[in-house]
Amino acid sequence: MAQVDDRNTILENLDLDDRRLIIAAMSDFDFESGYVFCEPGEEIRYISFVDAGLVSAVAIMTNGETVEAYMVGREGFVGVTGWLVPFRSSVRCIGQVAGSARRIEARRLREIAGERAGVRLALGNYAASLQVELEQSAACNAIHKAEQRLAKWLLRAHDRTSSDTLFMTQEFLGNMLGTQRTTVTESAQSLAALGAISYSRGRVLIRDRGVLEKVVCECYAAAKAVSDHPRT
Repeated sequence: MAQVDDRNTILENLDLDDRRLIIAAMSDFDFESGYVFCEPGEEIRYISFVDAGLVSAVAIMTNGETVEAYMVGREGFVGVTGWLVPFRSSVRCIGQVAGSARRIEARRLREIAGERAGVRLALGNYAASLQVELEQSAACNAIHKAEQRLAKWLLRAHDRTSSDTLFMTQEFLGNMLGTQRTTVTESAQSLAALGAISYSRGRVLIRDRGVLEKVVCECYAAAKAVSDHPRT
């Protein structure tokens, strides 16, 4: 279960009455790395608010290749396309770092959002910030170097977890970034040489976040600015 300081930001920032109404309809659960929240084409029946851990929304190509579309931590919820209208998922949402979440039936959340303006605003703000991140990522993937994109991924993961240590293989990082494993290896070695990280046997240790922030492209700050300052 999540600790007191590892609670979902959206839920914690709701008006007390709104929060109580949603939590009353929720169930808590822990998830492991590899837990699948939804698959492409499946109806989104539940909305899961992450309290701790990390979830990746992964696009899957017909040839089996994958790339991460976005990630979700305690700042957001899984099933973002299903909170407003009934919808089928276009991505696989899978736990990358074990954690905990609270889930509510999508149908019930839509009912509550229809009745409570504060809930609609909170959910809409998150959906809007995620859209900005997706738009920025489209340009980032086309223009910026693999080293910069790896730094961005590590910073985003670090923002959403409570540990400097991330357990991820180079193959996994390649799949998430949509690049060759050799490219990830070269980028990781470059960041290690700068003292930003150390890497061995699927374990990434963030040694100097400041170095990562110097290496990363502008896209990290642009997306973070929107998520840190939602519209009211």
